[in-house]
Order: sequence, then C-alpha cells, then structure tokens
Amino acid sequence: MPAKVYTDKDADLNAFKGKTLAVLGFGSQGHAHALNLKESGCKVIIGLYKGSKSIEAAKKKGFKVYSTAEAVQKADVIFVALPDTKQGDVFKNDIEPNLSKGKALLFSHGFAIHFKTVVPPENVDVILVAPKGPGHIVRRQYTEGKGVPSLIAVYQNASRKAKKIALAWAKGIGGTRAGVIQTTFKEETETDLFGEQTVLCGGTSALIQAGYEVLVEAGYQPEMAYFECLHELKLIVDLINESGISGMLFSISETAKWGDVAIGPKIIDAGVKRRMKAALKDIQSGKFAKGWVREYQTGYKKYNSLLKAGEKHGIEKVGQRLRGLMPWMQKRSTKGVQASY
Repeated sequence: MPAKVYTDKDADLNAFKGKTLAVLGFGSQGHAHALNLKESGCKVIIGLYKGSKSIEAAKKKGFKVYSTAEAVQKADVIFVALPDTKQGDVFKNDIEPNLSKGKALLFSHGFAIHFKTVVPPENVDVILVAPKGPGHIVRRQYTEGKGVPSLIAVYQNASRKAKKIALAWAKGIGGTRAGVIQTTFKEETETDLFGEQTVLCGGTSALIQAGYEVLVEAGYQPEMAYFECLHELKLIVDLINESGISGMLFSISETAKWGDVAIGPKIIDAGVKRRMKAALKDIQSGKFAKGWVREYQTGYKKYNSLLKAGEKHGIEKVGQRLRGLMPWMQKRSTKGVQASY
C-alpha cells in the first residue's frame, strides 16, 4: 500500500504559536531550516559553541545567537543540526542538562538516536524532519515558493503532539509544499546510510574511478576517460531523476540501451549485490556506526588519509582542467572547506 503523503493542509504552523525554536548549528541544513522557518513567521534563535565561525553569519541574517546551552534553555523545540559524530558529546555537555519536560528534540537524520549516542529523557518529544535534499536546495526551493519532499518520524511522543510538531516544522521549511512521508528513525537511518555507502556516494565514486582507470590503463587519453566516465554521468542522472530508469532508456540511443541491458548486469552483478547486503548488515548491526564514532574519537586519522588519497587521483587533475573549459559550470574550490555548525 502506498505511503500517505502529507501536504500543506495536513500541517498547522499554529503548533508553534508562542513557542521559540532553536537551531543548534548554522551549516547546510541548519541555516536553511532557520531561514525558512523565520520567513514562515516562526520565532527562531541560533545556538552555537563559543568561537564558532558561524556566529557572525547567523547575526548578519538577523538571528539572535546564544551559546548552545542558553539556546536549549530558551527554546521549546530544539533542532540538533550538528554532525552525527559530535551530537553525543554536545548532548551530554550542553543539551541534556538544559532540557525540561515538554520540550522537543528534533533531528534531520536519525543516526544519534537510533545508535544511542544520544539517549534522551522520557519526558521530551523526539522527532525527525529530514528533507531529501541538501540545505542549499531546501533554501532555494523555499525562496521560489516550492519545497523539497521530506520525511518525518516520531521516536518519543511525551506531549502527545509530537507528530503535529514534526508536520509544522516540515511546513515551516517548505516540505509540505512538495509532500511529506512518515517513516521511523530506524528506517530513515539505515536506508540513508545504505544509499550513501553503496550507491549515491561510495558506489558512484568507486564506479567512476574504476571506469576511468580501465580506460587510461588501456592507453586512452585521460580527457576521453573523464568525459565518458564522469562528465556525461550528470546527463544520465538528470534523465533518471526526471523520468526514472525506463524514461532514461527511452531518451538514449539504441546502442546505449543495448549496453545498459546487456552489459550493465555483468558489471554490477550478483557479487556486488552480496557485498551490498554485507554493508547493510553492518549498518543494521551497528558495526558501521561504532566504527565511525571510533574514527571520530581517534582524530579522523583513517578518514583524512583516505580523503587525501582520493584528492590525488588522476581524474581530479584532469577534471579540474577540463571544467575550466566549461564557462557554464560554476567553479568551486573545496580546499579547506568543511561544513560549519
């Protein structure tokens, strides 16, 4: 049975009447939620740690900025818009001591709650509102009078109004303009991690790099390998995004179609699917989460090493030069850039 889709008529911003909403962090999702909610007529404050580079940015947008602890004290609904690995420490030191009965904790990803790096008291609501898009898209769609499809979930319903609060927040950020689907913290967390690791990020990056390496090692020009294994991927993904896989196949040549249906399954074969299932099992058991938290606790050594190795891959140098030939493409440097919170 198809999931119910909630829209504007199912949500009521009056759920926030007389309430203060705190956004802890002012990074990708944090700034988008804060600005959208503010422009929806809600009272929003920002909570940041002392010395955060985001303090001035938030003030310039017209927000009152407090320490994390103060923001929690002042707010009725608290959005924890912080990196997954940091939420446990911030919760223990700044959030939990300042929580009181009747407040609501809100997350945009269920990692900390599902894997219990954050264990909230029973007298607060714990909800999730997860837009299915990055913060800058959530913000842009809102300013254009549209919205990004979103997920909601209720983990604790101490007030008996948790779902109404989640729907109101989704409406405030524009999610109900597009459509909202209810899920659970478990389902959102495990499917999100699986998608990131095996298809959207890990799987796609590895597939691109492997294809590039095969062509270059066979003697083809790196530029040709870049175009065929990376540049044109966006064209195909755009078609899939607009009309599904079958719609993409309808739009490409017969030769490309034959390559898709005849050769694709030989590349992404049963062995890949077995390894995907193994990755899912590690997510479900908590093994991945424990390893990721341990990586954070030990200073991100392996994480940073692997990122640096990826930056040195041949496809990056070739790509940087070729993108310089494309005047329509926004030029962005990622050197030294990290999400701010």
